[in-house]
Amino acid sequence: MAAVAVMRFQTSKERQMNPRVAPRYRTFTAALVALLACAPASLLAQSDYPNKPIRLIVPFPAGGSTDIVGRVVAQKLSERLGQQVVVDNRGGAGGTIGTDAAAKAAPDGYTLTIGTTSTHAVAAGAYSKLSYHPAKDFAPVSLVAITPYLLVVNPQVKANDLKDFVALAKTMPGKMNYASAGNGSTTHLAMEMLKDAAQINLQHIPYKGNAQADLALLANEVQAVFGSMPALLQHTKAGKLRPLAVGTSQRSPALPDVPTVAELGYPGFEAALWLGVLAPAGTPKAVIERLHKELAAIVPTADFKLAMERNGADAVGNTPEQFAKLIADESARYIKVVKAIGLKLD
Repeated sequence: MAAVAVMRFQTSKERQMNPRVAPRYRTFTAALVALLACAPASLLAQSDYPNKPIRLIVPFPAGGSTDIVGRVVAQKLSERLGQQVVVDNRGGAGGTIGTDAAAKAAPDGYTLTIGTTSTHAVAAGAYSKLSYHPAKDFAPVSLVAITPYLLVVNPQVKANDLKDFVALAKTMPGKMNYASAGNGSTTHLAMEMLKDAAQINLQHIPYKGNAQADLALLANEVQAVFGSMPALLQHTKAGKLRPLAVGTSQRSPALPDVPTVAELGYPGFEAALWLGVLAPAGTPKAVIERLHKELAAIVPTADFKLAMERNGADAVGNTPEQFAKLIADESARYIKVVKAIGLKLD
């Protein structure tokens, strides 16, 4: 700053005495003026964040698990930030359409997205020409929830447990249908993993989101779904769907009497959905820190935990760095899984 002061207060007579100084003076002063003009606006924008509504892209249609969790997150963030967080459902292609839109949004903190196992882990292996990079195109903020996957059937299916289901499928190979939230979604991959483990042949019927897949199952248009708990729990508790097994390594507190796939003869089987908040890559660090601070305060609250528990999910938070590592680790894991079962979507 001392050098700046000397240059600013040189007199015109002094500059005339040393003509070599004048061009340097003009260049330095112009650069300094430009810097001082830009810096306060940038700093003010970050310190004033947010000063308008925020869009939260949910890359699946309304009514599914990601939407259910996303709407709770949006409500809680709205309360803490003092600005409305508006949910924007952009479903299609296993969540990749909405996620791509989020990746290409302005990195100013006013567009966020809910990233999931489907969009940020499975997609990396299932699509050879994915339009976004799950790691490079996003700035992770925090994980918010993890939910088990639940294998359910329509009550008209003559299977009371997983053993019955496998046996029934083997008597009619290719004739039983299962629904998913779309090609490349985790509901698709979870059942493909079970098919591979149990050596059964089922017909895949993709829908545009969990809600549509569940409606098809309730109407007995398809016979089974291996979906995330939030979208299925209420129908299960109401007796409209029959639960056969959960995909996590441990039983779910929401359905403690339903065994895991692993304990029913398929050790090592693991199918779960994690969900978290991300921003486009390049979002200012101060904005990410503010959002993380608010989510870190929201996730442990009794209200948020209860909202998750009601839908069979566990409230789980972490740091941006931990979330980034989870995405990298899960992408690597699912690339191997997708390759092992031979799943390719393009």
